[in-house]
Amino acid sequence: MTLLIKNAQELSKRTATFGSSLALRRTPELCSGAEDDKRKEIALYFTNTFDTYTQLFDCLADDAAFYQKSTPLRHPLIFYFGHTATFFINKFLLAKLISERIDPHMESVFAVGVDEMSWDDLGEENYDWPSVVEVRDYRAKVRARVLHLIDTLDLTLPINWKSPWWPVVMGIEHERIHLETSSVLIRQHALANVRQQPQWPACKDSGEAPKNKLITVPAGLLRLGKNFDDAYFGWDNEYGQHEAEVAEFKASQYLVSNQEFLEFVEAGGYEHNRFWSEDGLSWRQFTEAKHPNFWRWHDGWRLRLMTEEIDMAWDWPAEVNYHEAKAFCEWKAEQTGRLIRMPTEDEWHRLCAQAGVEEINNESANANLHIDHYASCCPVTHYQHGEWFDVVGNVWQWTETPIYPFDKFKVHPLYDDFTTPTFDGKHNLIKGGSWASSGNETRLSARYAFRQHFPQHAGFRYIASDAEPVDPNAYYESNRLLSEYAEFHFGEQWYGVENFPKALADIALEARKGKPTGRALDLGCACGRASFELARQFEHVDGIDFSANFTRLGAKMAEQGAVRYALTEEGELVSYHTRTLKHLGLDAYADRVSFHQGDACNLKPQFTGYDLVLAANLIDRLYQPKRFLKDITQRINDGGLLIIASPYTWLEEHTPKEEWIGGFKKDGENYTTLDGLKDELSSHFKLVGEPRKVPFVIRETQHKFQHTLSELTVWERLPR
Repeated sequence: MTLLIKNAQELSKRTATFGSSLALRRTPELCSGAEDDKRKEIALYFTNTFDTYTQLFDCLADDAAFYQKSTPLRHPLIFYFGHTATFFINKFLLAKLISERIDPHMESVFAVGVDEMSWDDLGEENYDWPSVVEVRDYRAKVRARVLHLIDTLDLTLPINWKSPWWPVVMGIEHERIHLETSSVLIRQHALANVRQQPQWPACKDSGEAPKNKLITVPAGLLRLGKNFDDAYFGWDNEYGQHEAEVAEFKASQYLVSNQEFLEFVEAGGYEHNRFWSEDGLSWRQFTEAKHPNFWRWHDGWRLRLMTEEIDMAWDWPAEVNYHEAKAFCEWKAEQTGRLIRMPTEDEWHRLCAQAGVEEINNESANANLHIDHYASCCPVTHYQHGEWFDVVGNVWQWTETPIYPFDKFKVHPLYDDFTTPTFDGKHNLIKGGSWASSGNETRLSARYAFRQHFPQHAGFRYIASDAEPVDPNAYYESNRLLSEYAEFHFGEQWYGVENFPKALADIALEARKGKPTGRALDLGCACGRASFELARQFEHVDGIDFSANFTRLGAKMAEQGAVRYALTEEGELVSYHTRTLKHLGLDAYADRVSFHQGDACNLKPQFTGYDLVLAANLIDRLYQPKRFLKDITQRINDGGLLIIASPYTWLEEHTPKEEWIGGFKKDGENYTTLDGLKDELSSHFKLVGEPRKVPFVIRETQHKFQHTLSELTVWERLPR
């Protein structure tokens, strides 16, 4: 056994007590310091985490408690006992840090947990769970394997996403998350299945709850998002860029206490449907909830803690899910006549700034965090931050914000499904951490989200604001064709080929130089890049496409300034991308563009009076291209331009052969589409310049691309 491993084990033994005498070790700084010291620091962070997590399961009364579900929607606790250990091995194998498994069966059965998709999904699954003794032995082997890796793996600072040490720290922080979520599952277990442990002491202080009041938080500019060279570990959703102007609001001085929430319960809050959202009402009716999950009634209200029940602690924070917090706010709004709601993520950060809250990475937190003080909540009056209390710590705080990716979001290849499954509008961000939060969870940059019905060490504070919470653009387009076209329009250039819609727009704008630029029509606009590019000079641009999906995506880009989509890499593997108008230099022109679903062969009358019509890769996909050419003639102003680009891939599945403009023999000779265009347009247009070939590349997967040449012609409308 190496000296490093011995030192780590000895320190772990010396610090295996809790309460005020123990602060769980803080997440390490990863950029600076002596490399040998950093190796020792990470070894100690690992053993402190791993051994604390192992000891948490001493709170179960016996082996049988490992196999009885504390909630039907989650695995039994034996899964979570093994899961965090197998995570290390599975990620190390993926990162090629090790070449052999320890136990293939355990590393399979403990690999994937449960994020229940619905509160009424009660499906039972049968698992061949190993014995508790077998899992303990397995955990001991993993512990030794990780320490050996820490002792022998080459270390060069900084430790970043590409460092072989990243999965080591990732595994530790992953176990810190499960230290908290497993404590919630133990708290949900029947009292007969748990036992009190001296190293997990509950707070003994309780008294009368304070009267809450609202305190002003001034308006301000907010910038969020970590750089990829940040000194501390972060999960993928923390990186990127987000900027917002936050309007003034008033925030409650205290978290909502059990006493304050009792007023809602006694007022019939769980009985009056008008306070509940549609999803909240469905949850409440299905579960028949009449009070918070951890409240108990035995000739008076009592409170369930992790391993015991106590008389109700009225000045502790009320622990509720999002639906309950939302219903309380609706009730409070009715009582006060004010607009009451939970804060958004942005507003929570403004509150932190106003309260003077900074990152807590020292060894004594002025907050109920890191299990520094208790293994439970405490009174909402214990930890003051500026004019407020518990801005961080005690319980997580629900926000109005569904989790969403910041601009320039990326997924880490070793854990590509950490966050992306939650970009569904149904996982709300929780902020600030609870008494059981530690490591990355306690940093202000942390972004964790749970389903709205989810029981957690979570409560809330409320705010009064006239501003409606902004619904973030969290959705990732997954339709394969639509994602390919989103990348084609707004994504990367491939093999040195210029972005095709932009290239067409640049040609059009150059051809229109010095001439009127009132209105332009982008026909077959798809996702709309050319429409935005034309708006650089045109006063108004209409983008029209037959596909509602395409125009919907273009409209989303115009309205929100960003689109998100998942690109196929290979098979079922995808990568996630965010594209913004700002990055493309087009954000100033979005209000000049409007998108419409329409049929190019049967346009509505109002689409007329254009100085430019661009028809890109359209003519050979129309069911009546001749009708289109005849009709569009009447919609272009004298001297206006019609620009047609097409690879001329005529197919009968799109266009009946008798409607083809070219691409066939006529009078025994080759008759090209250019010949047909001249015949159809010459009475009303003149061809400007020579046809040119414009290349484009469409990415299908990381290994498959389409390279095509589109022939572009420019036609000027003759005077009537």
